[in-house]
Amino acid sequence: MIPVDEALGHVFDLIAPLPVDEVPLAEAAGRVLARPVAARRSQPPFAASAMDGYAIREDDARPGATLRVEGEAAAGSGWTGTVAPGQAVRIFTGAPLPEGADRVVIQEDVTREGDRIVLGTGFDHGTNIRAAGGDFREGEPLSAPRRLGPADLALAAAMNLPALPVHRRPEIALIATGDELVMPGDTPGPDQIVAANGFGLKALIEAEGGIARLLPIARDSEASLRSVFALAEGADLVVTIGGASVGDHDIVGKVAADLGMAPAFYKVAMRPGKPVMAGRLGAAAMIGLPGNPVSAMVCGHIFLRPALRAFQGLPKAPLPTARAPLAAAVEANGPRTHYLRARLTPDGLLPFESQDSALLTVLAEADALLIRPAGDGPHPAGTLAEYLTLR
Repeated sequence: MIPVDEALGHVFDLIAPLPVDEVPLAEAAGRVLARPVAARRSQPPFAASAMDGYAIREDDARPGATLRVEGEAAAGSGWTGTVAPGQAVRIFTGAPLPEGADRVVIQEDVTREGDRIVLGTGFDHGTNIRAAGGDFREGEPLSAPRRLGPADLALAAAMNLPALPVHRRPEIALIATGDELVMPGDTPGPDQIVAANGFGLKALIEAEGGIARLLPIARDSEASLRSVFALAEGADLVVTIGGASVGDHDIVGKVAADLGMAPAFYKVAMRPGKPVMAGRLGAAAMIGLPGNPVSAMVCGHIFLRPALRAFQGLPKAPLPTARAPLAAAVEANGPRTHYLRARLTPDGLLPFESQDSALLTVLAEADALLIRPAGDGPHPAGTLAEYLTLR
């Protein structure tokens, strides 16, 4: 067995960022920006009013001053004249500041009578002007790599960028194995269960920007497994679920080797999830996950999510973790890194009493995976501990 960090390093060795596509801005949500892009204009492109009010000259900004209103400036329709001493222009938020004006007095601080205004005695002394380029200037970059969220897309649109260079989304082939499995909605035989892992992993993959292909269940025969492997052609990553242990029916490793898989590792010092394998299968990377539902999902967080990020050009790094106090004492840990399902409570991290790797109900209720390093000693409540968030 090898440590988790070493195994993840081997996974990263199997992966390179995927090619870059230019996609329309409206289709770029969730994609990873491949290289920096530069603003094609400044924002705002002109000095603009930040409030509804009156544009005036600074020299006229005196309590009680009377000024003549010469025109109006609205967003998208500026006033083309020049504000002279003793003059004002009615202006609305977002409108270009007229030439000659260098202050906007808000409308609440003004009394208007016909074409004249009188400034109040206690008016706002701010200029209420947004400077040209105050947000960003033409040529300033939007840095990369970054996963593009709503604020990034709003910024790119303001930069007048109609399309963005993003890494291609990785395609992942998911292969569940075992005679005991049937698909949801089918009627299981007396010795069968419903295949659940693939659907959880599919959701995990898609949440990280990947494209998941759920292939037919491979039965416990070399011929069946070979035929399903053939359907994975063209995938960037092949993920098998189950059949990676050492039982008589665990044939994934043998069939993959027969198909030419170059192994990277087999077995990881972790709980749950020891029987994990990885390697290269033709042009694709391959990861074999355990069949126990919780084991498969935990390994999905530890190995698949970082791999998917690396495919899309994000740094090759473990998922970020956080620290919180333990809400209850924990016993000494054994020789493998243990990922305990836990709740985040007002008192801190509270591990579930049962950590059986078959209990999906516990995983569904968990907020976090409490990370216990190999050989970690017992700790009382209140000890700061590392965790991986699940929500």
